[in-house]
Amino acid sequence: MPDSLQIRATEFLRTLQDEITSSLEALDGGSTFREDTWERPGGGGGRTRILADGNIFDKAGVNFSAVHGESPKMLQKNNEPSEFFATGVSLVLHPKSPKIPTVHANFRYFEQSTGEAWFGGGIDLTPYYLVEEDAIHFHRTIKNTCDKHDPTYYPRFKKWCDEYFFIRHRSETRGVGGIFFDRLSGNESEPEKIFAFHQDIGRTFLPAYTPIVERHKNESFTEAESRWQLLRHGRYVEFNLVYDKGTLFGLETSGRTESILMSLPTIARWEYDMQPEAGSEEEKLVRVLQHPREWV
Repeated sequence: MPDSLQIRATEFLRTLQDEITSSLEALDGGSTFREDTWERPGGGGGRTRILADGNIFDKAGVNFSAVHGESPKMLQKNNEPSEFFATGVSLVLHPKSPKIPTVHANFRYFEQSTGEAWFGGGIDLTPYYLVEEDAIHFHRTIKNTCDKHDPTYYPRFKKWCDEYFFIRHRSETRGVGGIFFDRLSGNESEPEKIFAFHQDIGRTFLPAYTPIVERHKNESFTEAESRWQLLRHGRYVEFNLVYDKGTLFGLETSGRTESILMSLPTIARWEYDMQPEAGSEEEKLVRVLQHPREWV
């Protein structure tokens, strides 16, 4: 009898963390991941891996967790107590260079004792300067994987991503998107198909992102470009602390605070009523963030 989906999803995600961190160490070439194992008071735990002050990455976090316990009230129906199990890999990479985009990815599996179970996740890109070739490569790589499983996935999940990673009080998206999906379960005959997609999209992260790093890692940049990067870091912080459901869920379920907030950049900047110069590369990026476009 095959192992349960819970066991197989957990083992896949644990392995995915290993594959991604080993590849990122080789890509950075200047630092290695520090690992902290932790236990959650209510049940379960995880492995947090952080690479700091590398050749390429100022901060790179790749987390694995498998936690369980009493469902938070946000997930209870009619305030009736229930139990949950959640496992996932979440990563955020903040490069030193403003020419290299920040990237975020999350792959997760969730069960409740009420009988509900689903997959969620996504991959999205946050550049500081718009390079259309990068955005096209990123989206095309993800779309190719989606299309192998269901041709409706990419257009649905791309739109969902643009809507989810939207900073409402700024009227702009966090970046140039990718895909985002949640509560993907289907009917009783489909969990294995969805799990197959979930594994493939997890393995798509590296080929979607690493060629972009390789393309720009040796480019020079100015102090003014670094300052712009810090201002965009501020937008990233605003989204994660105000709107991100993963951050809120982790804090509501007594997750490890250091692991939850590893997604934040080490330095961010805010300036009063900052407006990019008309016709500048900075304004070019902001225009796309205010009006998301199709890339493939």
